[in-house]
Amino acid sequence: MYKAFSFSTIPFAAVHEHPPELIRQAYAGFNARNIPAVLATLHPQVRWSLAWEGDYATGHDEVRAYWQRQWQELDPQVEPTSVRERPDGRLEVAVHQVVKDKQGTLLFEGPVKHVYTLRDGLLQQMDIEQV
Repeated sequence: MYKAFSFSTIPFAAVHEHPPELIRQAYAGFNARNIPAVLATLHPQVRWSLAWEGDYATGHDEVRAYWQRQWQELDPQVEPTSVRERPDGRLEVAVHQVVKDKQGTLLFEGPVKHVYTLRDGLLQQMDIEQV
């Protein structure tokens, strides 16, 4: 259904500086609703875009609370399709996003860009851009 996720679009230096496993773990954990697995990829002072509500959650506790609220109402799935390093050093992850309500009604399906700032080898900020 989706293009196989490949890290071949990440420049050689970025693969060694920002392990692809970090991105893989974050998305796998999110789709499995495994909050501890995702939090392990996030910097303690993470700023996470609250796409569903607006603004940002700051820190693990706020991010956890946001996801718990979101998952009570929505069933989002995000599948990475490519990753590239931007000139400013941030990682851009192209994803195919499918969002359904809890009754299974499709609310959104399409491409989205997640843009990450890294700090100390962890995801420190996540922003969302429309394609």
